Amino acid sequence: MKKLAIILISTLLSVAPIEAKDNKTVKIKVIETSDVHGHFFPYDFMEQTPIKGTLSRANTYIKKQRKKYGEDHFLLIDNGDILQGQPCVYWSNYVMPEDENIAASVINYMKYDAETVGNHDIEPGHKVYDKWIREVRCPLLGANIVKEEYKNAEARPEHIYTGLKPYSVHYKDGVKIVVIGMITPAIPNWLNKSIWKGLEFEEMTACAKKWIKYVKENEKPDLIFGLFHSGLNGGIKTAEYEEDATESVAREVPGFDIIFFGHDHQVHNMLITNKAGEKVLCVDPSCYVNNVAEAEITLTYKDGKLSKKSIIGNIVNVRDEKIDKQMITYFQPTIDKVKEYVSQKIGYFKNPIYTRESFFGNSAFTDLIHNLQMSISKADISFNAPLAFDTTIDAGEVTQADMFKLYRFENLLFVLKMTGEEIRKHLEFSYDMWCNTMTSPNDHALRLNDDSKEDQQRTGFQYYTFNFDSACGIDYEVDLTKPDGQKVRILRMSNGEPFDEKKWYKVVMNSYRANGGGELLTRGAGIPQDSLESRVLFHTELDQRHYLTEEIKRLGTIDPQKNNNWKFVPEAWVKPALERDRKQLFEK
Repeated sequence: MKKLAIILISTLLSVAPIEAKDNKTVKIKVIETSDVHGHFFPYDFMEQTPIKGTLSRANTYIKKQRKKYGEDHFLLIDNGDILQGQPCVYWSNYVMPEDENIAASVINYMKYDAETVGNHDIEPGHKVYDKWIREVRCPLLGANIVKEEYKNAEARPEHIYTGLKPYSVHYKDGVKIVVIGMITPAIPNWLNKSIWKGLEFEEMTACAKKWIKYVKENEKPDLIFGLFHSGLNGGIKTAEYEEDATESVAREVPGFDIIFFGHDHQVHNMLITNKAGEKVLCVDPSCYVNNVAEAEITLTYKDGKLSKKSIIGNIVNVRDEKIDKQMITYFQPTIDKVKEYVSQKIGYFKNPIYTRESFFGNSAFTDLIHNLQMSISKADISFNAPLAFDTTIDAGEVTQADMFKLYRFENLLFVLKMTGEEIRKHLEFSYDMWCNTMTSPNDHALRLNDDSKEDQQRTGFQYYTFNFDSACGIDYEVDLTKPDGQKVRILRMSNGEPFDEKKWYKVVMNSYRANGGGELLTRGAGIPQDSLESRVLFHTELDQRHYLTEEIKRLGTIDPQKNNNWKFVPEAWVKPALERDRKQLFEK
């Protein structure tokens, strides 16, 4: 078990009294999980192999800390994105929706004290998350998830979406703690409005200011925590909001002692100085329960008043903790049912397919999805990106587990009308994120930098692969010697007809992309965000994986091949450069 620690100590001149002895010291441990994505059990239902980490190992560590500190000195919180990921949550969300949601069952079993809603908890749709909210027994938080009619209104709990709370209150050995939860407000850029109908997502900094003021005036707590499903910084930035706003809130909104955050799938443990000159501990454990984030808090009271706070932040690696056998025994019937579900036979592949090929040109993996999308939708052109950095589906029998490897997310399938010019600009934006501009044969073809930082570059590159769109239905070249915005040259439609930049085409893509995800349609193609809905010609009712599965069942046996409809040029430069980049990315 490894720890990364950071310490915050502050002396308080005037603070609210507590109901306690005049002089005492109180020690409190707080543990956060985040971006669990269905990683409950030590088994990968996609790969059908054991895995490290997961809540089943974290709970062993959590139990030890709970016992060490005692229930009256311990707080367990989760930061959302729990309802999508491993097949066990899909099975619970859609295959067995009449049972208690497995994500609720796990949260309840582990005795969490509070949980914030994440964007992947909204994506399964009202029917799923409304039920999940009712089933979770700890407070579910979302101060900036408000009823549509109350967006940007003053802070009042009844404005929050039904079933959620803006904050939760916890008493530990006489210490009053308030946890304020918020979600990234970028939901409208990713999800069709029908999924979040009746809701609005407020900008985080302004929302935090409202609720800090409200909490201080009405609750008068000893400690205030943030529990934010929003990364440190970066992501989508518009005139209205930032996707990853934790750093902005920490700096601009005095009052938080600690901000526990997530969403960016990165490890963070730092002190940020706010504009009042106070240090705020900000911690993020990353994803898939390889780590937990924690805070060790020591409060000193003199004459009934809080005089000193000491806060130590830790990132604790739980990958190799022992499995909580009691937890596994409790959930074993569910685990067995999920294993049975993912073992179902879907079809047969004559050849293996690999996502890693998708970064270097046509890929049988990506092109299989392209071809299935075209077959299902009858569109003219398809956009698709590899949703995993390095995944393989072997030749032979294809199971339901393989379908989660083929398509990882519960996106819908959308068809939009786009002009030829918009299609080219969309692809330009994609390849600009993905590819370098080569000035010599020795340059990288992909956006990789210093070879001495291979691990860093590999991690950075793989994080954004879901935005690396290629196209099917057109033949084109990507010239890596050209500057950004000028790399893509569309030669013709793949059926031999001319391609016309002024003509309207039917383009199939997933719902994340169709609603502005990755900004390929907005910043890339130049379609205003508020115009995207008017471009929609059709969308499916069920998730894309469902339709891909049904199409493979219908076809039975598939011989996945590359479409060979696009390539990088000039080949004399790019062929050796791509081979060098392949070694850097995949030869560990």
